[in-house]
Amino acid sequence: MTTYDFIVVGSGSAGSVVAEKLSAGGRFSVLVLEAGGSDRRFYVQMPLGYGKTFFDPAVNWNYWTEPDPGLAGNTDHWPRGRLLGGSSSINAMVWIRGAREDFDAWAEAGNPGWSYSDLLPVFKAIEDNEAGTDQWRARGGPVHVTDNRSNAHPLTERFLQAGQQAGLALNQDFNGASQEGVGVYQITTKGGRRMSASRAFLRPAMKRGNVRVEMRALATRILFEGKRAIGVEYFQDGERKTARASREIILSGGSVNTPQLLQLSGVGPAALLSRLGIPIVHASENVGRNLQDHQGINYTWKGRLPTLNQILRPWWGKALVGMQYLLMHTGPLSMSMNQGGGFFRTDPGHRRVNMQLYFQAFSTVIPRSGERPILSPDPWPGFSIGLSNCRPSSRGEIMIRSADPLDHPKIMPNAFSTNEDVSEMLDAVKFLRKLASMPAIAEIVEEEVLPGPSITSDADLIQDFRKRSGTVYHPVATCRMGPDPSRSVVDPRLRVHGLSGLRVIDASIFPDNVTGNTNAASIMTGWKGATMVLEDNP
Repeated sequence: MTTYDFIVVGSGSAGSVVAEKLSAGGRFSVLVLEAGGSDRRFYVQMPLGYGKTFFDPAVNWNYWTEPDPGLAGNTDHWPRGRLLGGSSSINAMVWIRGAREDFDAWAEAGNPGWSYSDLLPVFKAIEDNEAGTDQWRARGGPVHVTDNRSNAHPLTERFLQAGQQAGLALNQDFNGASQEGVGVYQITTKGGRRMSASRAFLRPAMKRGNVRVEMRALATRILFEGKRAIGVEYFQDGERKTARASREIILSGGSVNTPQLLQLSGVGPAALLSRLGIPIVHASENVGRNLQDHQGINYTWKGRLPTLNQILRPWWGKALVGMQYLLMHTGPLSMSMNQGGGFFRTDPGHRRVNMQLYFQAFSTVIPRSGERPILSPDPWPGFSIGLSNCRPSSRGEIMIRSADPLDHPKIMPNAFSTNEDVSEMLDAVKFLRKLASMPAIAEIVEEEVLPGPSITSDADLIQDFRKRSGTVYHPVATCRMGPDPSRSVVDPRLRVHGLSGLRVIDASIFPDNVTGNTNAASIMTGWKGATMVLEDNP
């Protein structure tokens, strides 16, 4: 059994950062266990190629939820990255940190060091923001953030005008003074290539002699001596292997894999572990519980002006944008599907924004089997405006089905399971139609395609969003952070309550979800968590 100072399980948004920071000084040896393979794939590196990775088992766990009553009994597809860089290698690359109030609430809940003022220097240290430097953003960090205002599709400008006509402000930086308003999203790319956590952090760390990355190494169990974590068992190339950590084991598998591995290792709800015949190392009822996720839906219109459909659907258009990308790394393939967006309040009386907007200058109403049809849009000029709830009150859970680590866990989101969530989503979809009725958009609309003009009553609108909504891929809080072991899994320094030598550093520790996309906050968590590890291991 080979011994390392630290073992990091998972090379995703947080794990890549942890590996880089722990190895940077040269004092410590670090083993990274990644269940997937390399991120050096064309459709991973090409930003719009994530449509091709959406169902690809070579890079994607392809989880499915249980049938969800809140989603009209549907099962929901949950893509999660299974490769170097994790989900940062297959996501839509939108760079949103979250709101000041999100992190201040974390600190107020008994987590010192996690307030916005504590974390702003971390976010600034992470970023190399093309938009420049000011009191909120910085240059020179490892994650290059592209400012897309000069590259967005012309229809995006109409979306911005419609938002202002509907009463929203034009917001030049959602990571600045305020999130509220409409604007163009910054994305994590550089030179037309995806800026994943692997590219920003792990690849540089892999050049050091004190870092070892084992790919296709599925962690199956944490090994304990009493209450101390001492090693990790994993499968690789058909063999069962083990590695030992002399200092700490750090779980960075994300909101699905981290609670799964803890439960497989005997750390979790006692009744579940007993039923499955797993010896209990430490009973922790919150492992896998408190699941929070953002639910989203798109409304789609047929337009009178050309959209990306007209260039991305025909063979000659595909060839044109393909050549543009291959020769210059520019054009539609170098960007995200979500070019414009914003944040708004469904009720002016709300203290904070509670909904996020996404504008897409193309449409994909006609499905295509086997991939997300980003590169095969509809044969008519279409565009979509989507939204997702920012802080839903519904809570779900993720629990293992058996003691077999190859079995995908049961994911139960319990979407729209509270009246509050249903009510605010009803108000939100009505606002989508308000946006489309504004002159900047109304004058180019031929017809509403989804959900269609026949869907007008509150009951029909609710039924429609239950049937058509789904995850926007932001699950968090399944190993939530907090000072009280009866209500949380890790303490404010991310150490697992009741155990030693074991931390969780990934989005599963979020006490509550952030307002917006979760990748930036996950990378921040990796940076903050690794800093704590180094402080505690002088």
